[in-house]
Amino acid sequence: MTRSLTLAGEPLPVVSRLRVYTCGITPYDVTHVGHAAVFVWTDLLRSVARLLDVRPVMTRNVTDVDDVLTAAAARRGRYADEFALTQEFSFDQDMAALGVSLPDAAPRARTHVEAVVQLAAALLERGAAYERDGHVLFRGAGVPGRDLDDALGRSTEFGDQDVDVERDDPFDVPVWRPSTGDQPAWPSPWGPGRPGWHAECAAMALTAYGASVDVLVGGTDLAFPHHAYQGAMVEAVTGVAPFARRHLHVGTVGLDGRKMAKSTGNLVLVRDLLERHSPAAVRLLLLDRAWGEAWDFEETELLAAERLLGELYAAAGRAEAGSAGDAVGQVTDALLDDLDVPRAVAAALEAGGAGARLLVRALGLGDPA
Repeated sequence: MTRSLTLAGEPLPVVSRLRVYTCGITPYDVTHVGHAAVFVWTDLLRSVARLLDVRPVMTRNVTDVDDVLTAAAARRGRYADEFALTQEFSFDQDMAALGVSLPDAAPRARTHVEAVVQLAAALLERGAAYERDGHVLFRGAGVPGRDLDDALGRSTEFGDQDVDVERDDPFDVPVWRPSTGDQPAWPSPWGPGRPGWHAECAAMALTAYGASVDVLVGGTDLAFPHHAYQGAMVEAVTGVAPFARRHLHVGTVGLDGRKMAKSTGNLVLVRDLLERHSPAAVRLLLLDRAWGEAWDFEETELLAAERLLGELYAAAGRAEAGSAGDAVGQVTDALLDDLDVPRAVAAALEAGGAGARLLVRALGLGDPA
């Protein structure tokens, strides 16, 4: 029987390759649990693609041109590009410690500024953007597609409303912005400036994959405005829709009822956790749930994850309760059905043997004999 992947409740037929674009880090602080959840789920998606004999092609960007990064570097008395590289190195160490595979491509915004200039020119040519006072603004009136007050609040949270220029519509966002003072600047037809955030990811994804991706990955907090504008810009330039065939919006992680975020400082750092717990237990904690659900981190849950990990290892070492083919099939079907890890765990514990060994490998929990 030929198996297929279902994602976000819809079948996702794939042929030969699964093209995945993951919105990566803005490198101005080390990795917290909320970040790690996104990248561990992306790692699982890579493993699941291989269950289909499909080659996963993974791209994870680095947003190293960003006003928040520039400000963080200035507070430390460092150049933004040098500071970003050191933070990216720390992030890579955290990912390696968690067993997250390297992406096939890791584009950086700093090396795609010319691509953003080309994107801005193309949007202007198609009438999807306009130039004003050194800004190139994408026409975003139709992008929210939701309660406008809520959309405006989210847009404000992510800095889209900080554009210091008269706009035709409140939801018009910068593709290109003029730079002043110590802000990073590159030449452009509209004067020295720097890219807008959404345009950076649009340009990097276009460079990596062309007009579309199979899966666009990020936290649920990126669904709007970031992913909505990224997709809208690409679609406006290429005429191909949808830009992303499916979205994997991983649920946000909170601490004491508040979303874990660098801006609020309520962070649980991966490297601190790994001093007290195994990487496999941390991965299992992140994955043993529905991928889109928001949840609050409690370190006591890691003790439960350690116990469950031991049970999975024990199940992997015993003979199957039924046939090996049935055990493998149950686990595979669960993973292909919207990455249903809790169902796959239950099947692996019940069946044991080859099914449990498959799951341990797929979740990146080790390589049982």
